[in-house]
Amino acid sequence: MSSTPRTPSDLDPAIAARLKRGPDGLVPAIAQQYGTGEVLMLGWMDDEALHRTLTTGRCTYWSRSRQEYWVKGDTSGHVQHVRSVALDCDADTVLVTVDQVGAACHTGARTCFDADVLPVSGSDADPVSE
Repeated sequence: MSSTPRTPSDLDPAIAARLKRGPDGLVPAIAQQYGTGEVLMLGWMDDEALHRTLTTGRCTYWSRSRQEYWVKGDTSGHVQHVRSVALDCDADTVLVTVDQVGAACHTGARTCFDADVLPVSGSDADPVSE
């Protein structure tokens, strides 16, 4: 079965025209905690998921494994309340700033990016200012 969602969308045509989707019709959507900048998770959106996110105030994603839309928190209670939505400079990635209630990761962790930090060789431990 194709991973491409086939749902018609009411996404603003001006926004839809700007989006650069992958071959599967999806764009990556990064969820970031409002106020702290903590990166919580990465999900996938098509036009309809983005439309629902913009109009409901709750993050809606396309599940590639289940082949269906899912609203973050509908089953877990770990809701993402949308504060802002932005496209990156190439319009091929969405950044959703949220107020996260509970864990963002399906494993129960606050973020999907804290369990497997990889070692970086040849790098200073402190960030470099430019």
